[in-house]
Amino acid sequence: MRGRRVYDRSWRAISVLALLLLLGLATGAASAGSGTGTYRNPLAIQIPSGGKVESCADPSIIRGQAPQDPYWYIYCTKDPLNGADRNIAGEFIFHNIPILRSLDLVQWTYEGDVFTQANYPSWVEPDAGLFAPGIEYFNGKYYLYYSATNTNLETSRNDDSAIGVATASTPLGPWIDSGAPVVEPTEAFCCPGSRRATIDPDVIEVANQKYIFYGSYFGGISARELSPDGLTSNPATQQQITIDNRYEGPYIVKHSDYYYLFVSATDCCRGPLTGYTVFVGRSTNPLGPYVDKQGISLLDTRVGGTPVLSMNGNRWVGPGHNAVFQDFDGQWWTVYHAIDRTDPYFEGAPGFTRRPLMLDAIDWVDGWPTVRGGLWVSDTPQHAPAAQPGDKTTHKTKLVKDDMPGHLIASLSDEFSSVMLSSQWSWVRQPASGYGVETGTFRFDTQNGDLFVDDNNASVLTEPVPHGNYVVEAKVKLNLAPGDCTPGCRFVQAGVVIYGGDDNFIKLVHVAIFNTRQTEFAKELAPVPAGYPRYGNTVVGPPGETTWLRIVKRTQAGEELYTAYTSQDGQHWVRGGVWTHQLGNSARIGLVSMGGSGYTANFDYVRVYRLNS
Repeated sequence: MRGRRVYDRSWRAISVLALLLLLGLATGAASAGSGTGTYRNPLAIQIPSGGKVESCADPSIIRGQAPQDPYWYIYCTKDPLNGADRNIAGEFIFHNIPILRSLDLVQWTYEGDVFTQANYPSWVEPDAGLFAPGIEYFNGKYYLYYSATNTNLETSRNDDSAIGVATASTPLGPWIDSGAPVVEPTEAFCCPGSRRATIDPDVIEVANQKYIFYGSYFGGISARELSPDGLTSNPATQQQITIDNRYEGPYIVKHSDYYYLFVSATDCCRGPLTGYTVFVGRSTNPLGPYVDKQGISLLDTRVGGTPVLSMNGNRWVGPGHNAVFQDFDGQWWTVYHAIDRTDPYFEGAPGFTRRPLMLDAIDWVDGWPTVRGGLWVSDTPQHAPAAQPGDKTTHKTKLVKDDMPGHLIASLSDEFSSVMLSSQWSWVRQPASGYGVETGTFRFDTQNGDLFVDDNNASVLTEPVPHGNYVVEAKVKLNLAPGDCTPGCRFVQAGVVIYGGDDNFIKLVHVAIFNTRQTEFAKELAPVPAGYPRYGNTVVGPPGETTWLRIVKRTQAGEELYTAYTSQDGQHWVRGGVWTHQLGNSARIGLVSMGGSGYTANFDYVRVYRLNS
């Protein structure tokens, strides 16, 4: 159990809070027993000896199961508590799964670590990463499943990983490790002899059978039957849940008639250019197949998944690796980590990404979950959860509206109906061949070149951007067959860029990522401070044989915001995350076809619109 029941809905007056919110005064934390206060991300985590916990990656949450225990508990990935958490030599102190405790789900206190030198797992290397915990309660005790990056087993090698479990009679321990992995280091289904990412555990129980889900990009998400004592899993029962090279961090909940699989995608830890995003699929069977809102399987090569939580242009980027729960008023919530793009790293350690603890409400819209009605990660005061029996939350669903194209800008749009390119277009590094207007499309053969950090040799066909807010839409067919391909096609891509130069752009493309086909939404930036990345990406909806791509640009508070949309039919659009950039009016709309030779992109049209406000 994870405390996911729909609890008592007793009434509590909220008129005072409503007045305070109207006046903009209710910015403090909720007090225990009220359930009607507010909070603001990131959540405050106090260290009793002084200071605050500044990072809690991959959080897992549970409410105390004993009748006399009113607290909520969160378990975090191995990290320093903050930038000052160092030893006498100035080296960071890493805590093996920190434990947090709270009465109101808003104010938290650090209570110690699951593992110390005294109870460290004997089968795990001393310098291993212990991360992505999953907390459960059954058989009258707490089970803490965790990922270990390196083991000292007889079969151990330098690229292994495994999942262990420790048990305790209370959420604060003491914790006793089982002494062996629950899921041993194992190979990816694609590649005999390989080592997959055996990480990120989640456990559910269905009809008296427990299942453990786990996995990451190499190997994908899998599930196995778990033994009744929760200490071992059966390899013979392993089933593939998602395709590899896309998802990690599985978390499964039951809502109405469906099981919902929450998973995270892209890089978790690229500082201010982290594009981590949460997606979902659902199934009537806990073992799948899981499909997205468009009916596309998360096992499909053109991989399915509906965005649940992504960045929206505020201070937070890379929200992901979430856990889901219900409060005592029946409202659904998610805890997750995200990155402050204005302050992304542990103090004094550029490149070491800090991932604060976040909380936001989940709304169910037409049978599908979305965080804050599609507004996603919050950075303003929010209504607090109903953390204790009798509490009420005042959270109300407010649905986001998708951006809509307005008036067509004919001078910047092209249906490619002539016999040659219009004079509106010009080249950056014009190719000698491999392009032309034919059969009502612009044919652009894929090039053995790229736009990536210092690898800038791809051609870009460009035209001016309009002044003000606008929408760029392109329909492109890329003849990448589903399935695996030779190494030469593994990053083949075609699509649209907002091009401020080789080192400053926004890009939305249909791309091959090894055996998958995805839509990548990327940002490149230069110059950057020492230790900072220049390129980061997120992903959007599944591509088709033909894919519609849309980038929406708007200026807000003096900053340029770029939002991605993708579609398989030009009618039903999937909204993705938002990148911020400063490209200015001298930027250009560009088309690219690159990442490896031997394939062809056909652009049916490029249309540029004013943005409907």
